[in-house]
Amino acid sequence: MTVHDDDKVVLDGPAIEAEGLRDWRVLLGVLHARFETGGFNAGVTLVQAIGAAADEMNHHPDVELTYPRVAVRLSSHDVGGVTRRDVVLARAISEMAAKLGATSSPAEMSALELALDTPDREAIMPFWRAVLGYQASGSPVDEIVDPTGQHPTIWFQDCEPHEAPHQRWHLDLRVPPGVVDDRIAAAVAAGGTLVSDDEAPRFWVLADCQGNRVCLTTWQGRTHA
Repeated sequence: MTVHDDDKVVLDGPAIEAEGLRDWRVLLGVLHARFETGGFNAGVTLVQAIGAAADEMNHHPDVELTYPRVAVRLSSHDVGGVTRRDVVLARAISEMAAKLGATSSPAEMSALELALDTPDREAIMPFWRAVLGYQASGSPVDEIVDPTGQHPTIWFQDCEPHEAPHQRWHLDLRVPPGVVDDRIAAAVAAGGTLVSDDEAPRFWVLADCQGNRVCLTTWQGRTHA
């Protein structure tokens, strides 16, 4: 699994999907997979195998071991996205998991992002970085992230000035493109409404029966996955 220095080009959504990574989905610029191992010891074995492969490549994923599953997140931090290095390691991890009899459910993957509507992000971002212990991210900087990877990214969304907003926060949930229709149908069946699909497939706006909004988002129609 030799990886060269020129394998540092950030891949977009279509390029990643073309790789046919059956166990993995790209969400917010990171490859995600979750393997059901059936037991804790089997999970430890898989984590050890992942660690050995990562050391061999000198490219290390984020790995979470719980009973009875192993969650893995892959991205190239030095270039800020998914690269060929991540694709190579993702395939290797899938092979290891298959040999151990572990299974995956890629349609269940999601990544939560919080969006704060604001007419002036520079005025409030320092406070949120300080109070949460987050770091700035993106270029231009329009979001802050938890350096430990445990908590959702907070994205500061431009909006027109307004004196008394009815809703300052809304949820942005990134999901694989193949599950959006089912999520929308389930939300509507639960009493919600589809507010807008004008920006689909980048995002759909939904609201609960009290008007609180959430956006379902995908990588499609975006420059970055």
